[in-house]
This record gives sequence, C-alpha cells and structure tokens, in this order.
Amino acid sequence: MTTEEPGRRERKKLQTRQLISDAATTLFIERGFDHVTVAEVAKAADVAVQTVFNHFPAKEDLFFDEQGWWLGPAQTIREAPPSTGASGASGLADVLEALEQHYLNGIRLRLQSGHLATWKAFSRTIEESPALLARRRKNAEEMETLMVEALQERDPRLTGLPAQLIAAQYAAAQKVLEAELARVLPEHPDSSQVADAEKALEQAVAVAFGALKHGLQV
Repeated sequence: MTTEEPGRRERKKLQTRQLISDAATTLFIERGFDHVTVAEVAKAADVAVQTVFNHFPAKEDLFFDEQGWWLGPAQTIREAPPSTGASGASGLADVLEALEQHYLNGIRLRLQSGHLATWKAFSRTIEESPALLARRRKNAEEMETLMVEALQERDPRLTGLPAQLIAAQYAAAQKVLEAELARVLPEHPDSSQVADAEKALEQAVAVAFGALKHGLQV
C-alpha cells in the first residue's frame, strides 16, 4: 500500500478549498450572503458540509477568504527596510512608504488578475448583510491591533496613542480607498476600463498616503 505524498495531499486540500470558496462567492453574490446556507455551498462545490467547515470554521470565512488585506499591513511593517535616519519621524516615513507600496501592489494584482471584476457586487453583498458588516468591522479591528503590535516591535518609542493613531489612520485610508475603488470601477470592466481605473486609483492612493505622511493640506 503506497502513501500519498504530503505535497500532493496539500495541493489537493488547496484545490478543494479554492473550489469551495469559488462556489460560495458565486452563490453569495447572486443571492445575497444571508440567503445562502452552508449546505447549499457544499452541494454547489460537490463536497460534504463537514468538508466545508474543515476549511472554513464559520460561514463568514467563506466570504472573507482572503486574509491579506487585514494581516498584510502588520507583516509589511515588520518587513520594511530599517530606517537610516536617527529620528522616529524618519523611521515612520519608511513604514508609511512600505504600506503605500503594499496597498498599491495589492490593487494592481487584483486589477490585472481580474479579481476586481465583480468588486461592486462584492461590496453590495457586504452592505446588505449585517453579519458581513460585523465581520468586516472585526477584521478591521484585528488589523489595527496587529499593526500597533508591529509598530511597537519596530520602534519602542511608538507606544500608546502614536501607534494607535497610525493604525487607525491607515484603516481609515483603506476604507476611503475601497469606496473610491467602487466609484471608479465599472460593474463589468473591460481591459481599457481596468487601465483607467488603475490610474485613478494610483492618484487616489497618492493623495491618501500623502495625507498620512504630511497631514492634510487645506
């Protein structure tokens, strides 16, 4: 009796997880999150209900499958190149630069891969579901907490309010930029519209992070 290779088993698990996620996203966008059951997701993915829960502990996890947007900023802070300046302000500028690039890279990847083609429908699904709105708030709070921890690890001088304010301002900028994305991105964009949206978003990101770096200029 031969044993299946660990690498192959892991690939099969990832494929099953992606299959479930894709089936769930399609159903949620078509019918609304609150009108779809986990059993219906399992049927659409042709797996058992327990298999769904093995990969996604809660129904909301099926929708917010991608963790990068709320875990990525803290990781970016930790991986940002060390500052060459002597002041805390200089070090903070390096962090904000890294966060801006992280956000831009994420947007470009999603635009170019086509993952944002259903962004408006995705956003509407969240707005129409109290459960998803609550989970998004929870994810945002977790993102801020992790960012504060990462900032304090990077520079012990960033304790208390300064670190909390930086994290809160980033979260606010992200929320505003998501709304801008929904505004500039058509319902079903073609390649030229995606290119136009990317340019508009790059300008919006520059404005948002310029405010974080230098404060509002009025």
